[in-house]
Amino acid sequence: MSQVSQGGFQSSWLYALWKFSRPHTIIGTSLSVVGLYLIAISLLPSTPLASTGTSATQWLPYSPFSLLGAWIACLCGNVYIVGLNQLEDVAIDKINKPHLPLASGEFSWQQGQLIVITTGVVALVFALLLGPFLFGMVGISLAIGTAYSLPPIRLKRFPFWAALCIFSVRGAIVNLGLFLHFSWVLQENQSIPFAVWVLTLFVLVFTFAIAIFKDVPDMEGDLLYNIKTFTLQLGKQTVFNLALGVLTVCYLGMILVGTLGLTEVNSIFLVITHVVVLAGMWWQSRKVDLQDKSAIINFYQFIWKLFFLEYLIFPTACLLS
Repeated sequence: MSQVSQGGFQSSWLYALWKFSRPHTIIGTSLSVVGLYLIAISLLPSTPLASTGTSATQWLPYSPFSLLGAWIACLCGNVYIVGLNQLEDVAIDKINKPHLPLASGEFSWQQGQLIVITTGVVALVFALLLGPFLFGMVGISLAIGTAYSLPPIRLKRFPFWAALCIFSVRGAIVNLGLFLHFSWVLQENQSIPFAVWVLTLFVLVFTFAIAIFKDVPDMEGDLLYNIKTFTLQLGKQTVFNLALGVLTVCYLGMILVGTLGLTEVNSIFLVITHVVVLAGMWWQSRKVDLQDKSAIINFYQFIWKLFFLEYLIFPTACLLS
């Protein structure tokens, strides 16, 4: 095989792996790791950003490694969860998501299985080596992800349990687990500040909207393979309106928190940014044609971008406090 063909094969394989990892979830996971790290740095009383009583040399040597290690563990856990779902949904994805590597034939089932097993093991090993809170968070997340996709449990068949799996992991387990891990790394008290509870509640409710909206463009395959979703039970318009209402409640809640004048966040920054994002979301929602699958998918990706944005806005509000 020539060098050109080898290079083309490698780039093609890496691109397939990138699609297999579901990029929007990878970005969300990465931002949550970095965001919770920055919040931990800003909120813990004896860190150099929160007080002058601790020198940088007491935390700089191990904090970057802890951040990198936590990111690798969470990243591998993410690939395990989304990969396992694809292994079990090849037939459905050929209808709903034919671009995915297993559905398109870019990866064989055996290749997908090898990637899933490898990333699952790496996630658990890294988490075990880095600390009890990270190991607990990764272990629980992988267990729920397995129950979500794998028969005979396969909770994704049931709308309530499917949504519960998604928003419990993304909302509560990841945020609280990562903050506790970074607190433990920084050798601080493991009590959770009010600001972290606020972010956790926001993401918990926000992820519920993602969980119910993600099935709107996938009605055909879900109906054919008897995957009961809120979209099939309630209809596209109802689910769209419900998701939009839930997201609105999230942003109004953040605006309300900003008006309370908490010392842990910059109130002015928090209020202004969330008012702007809320207005932008409603403006974007007016353009969605629910009869156009591509328009639905685009709005779903827009919701994920709002999710990414929160992990930039809220840590910044903490750092500016």
